Amino acid sequence: MSDLEYLTNSEGQPIAVVIPIELWRKLIPTEEPSLEALKDAIEDYCLNKAMDEGKQTPLYDLSAALAELEE
Repeated sequence: MSDLEYLTNSEGQPIAVVIPIELWRKLIPTEEPSLEALKDAIEDYCLNKAMDEGKQTPLYDLSAALAELEE
């Protein structure tokens, strides 16, 4: 997949991100995209990614989980 591109102002500060159309269409597979649809799609993507990563972490019993949280 193509990388994101960052647009900068004359001082070199980032002001915008260019999203490759391939990624855009995966995020918002509708003909009439809106900011609300984009927000929902990004939230869904992030939650799904976190859940997928969570599936690959070890499962702890209660005492091990509490010990991990204390650290």
